[in-house]
Amino acid sequence: MHEFDINHYDYQLPNEFIAQRPLSRREDSKLLILHRNQGMISHGAFSDILGCLGPCDVLVVNDTKVIAARLFGNKETGGKVEMLLLGEVDCSSRDGQVHVDCLVKHAGKVKVGTSISFSPRLSAVVAAVKPHGICEVNLIHEGDLLSILDEIGHVPLPPYIRREDGPEDRQRYQTVYARHYGSAAAPTAGLHFTKEILDKFRYRGVELAEITLHVSLGTFRPIRERDIRKHQMHHEMVDVSHQAAQTINQAKKLGKRVVAVGTTTVRALEFMTDSMGEIRSGRELCDLYIYPGYNFRTVDSMITNFHQPRSSLIVLCSAFAGNQLLMKAYQEALRMGYRFLSYGDVMFIV
Repeated sequence: MHEFDINHYDYQLPNEFIAQRPLSRREDSKLLILHRNQGMISHGAFSDILGCLGPCDVLVVNDTKVIAARLFGNKETGGKVEMLLLGEVDCSSRDGQVHVDCLVKHAGKVKVGTSISFSPRLSAVVAAVKPHGICEVNLIHEGDLLSILDEIGHVPLPPYIRREDGPEDRQRYQTVYARHYGSAAAPTAGLHFTKEILDKFRYRGVELAEITLHVSLGTFRPIRERDIRKHQMHHEMVDVSHQAAQTINQAKKLGKRVVAVGTTTVRALEFMTDSMGEIRSGRELCDLYIYPGYNFRTVDSMITNFHQPRSSLIVLCSAFAGNQLLMKAYQEALRMGYRFLSYGDVMFIV
């Protein structure tokens, strides 16, 4: 069936539409509003989102925090290695060893037992080599691991941002509500929010709930199969507090709309929805893959950036909005000069 063909989720994205830097102000992003039921598209600025939500809404955000997960080191032979830490890293660790998955450039040239030095206080030993450039490594560190990563690590900007990370990225490739370290990429739909906008939402009676999904390979691994149903998601850690679950469940009982900020929040909420239609609290590994045909049980509306062609993210958005309507919105955004991907503009699917 054509809806499961990856070519159905493809579009031409010229390089000039890929945002290479953030705007000077977060809230100046363009906003495309996609009305699913009416099939209508309207345009504005992100600050207009304030008029789209009110006391009958609960806004759910992903409060994960990006770590400086991109590391450059050398093997004992002198060969250079670039490594991207994946999954949750115990950043509170001091003077010890942390086991973690990572992506290694030229992973075919490393093997079990390979030692990599990043600094006098941080090294790694490869424990296992997996497919697709993934390795398990033991990070050996002297002192506070988070401080070491902040000192020598780089902001893990996506490869389509064709520049090295700079000082502005330390702040701008992070949401204003980021709390819990553990992500290898930012939940980018949240990058548009400011503390002032969140305060205005609270003043208007919008309830806010914070959950955590640490963004890892599951979110940004490309779909390589022609049949999208054959794609497999990697596990990512989800953490939902009792308070957040209570807030969302109570809102649903009162008939309020649940508005998810970002595809990671959508996946986390839907994964943590039990057979009774309620959000459960707890800490679990999420491998939920959402594609057309999925029945959304918790999320009513979503705020999301414009995603790469042929990605699991655009497949998820198609499942939510309908592929034909979503692709129409993408073409409209290109025609209107929207900025795409991580530092780009934003869409509200109503």
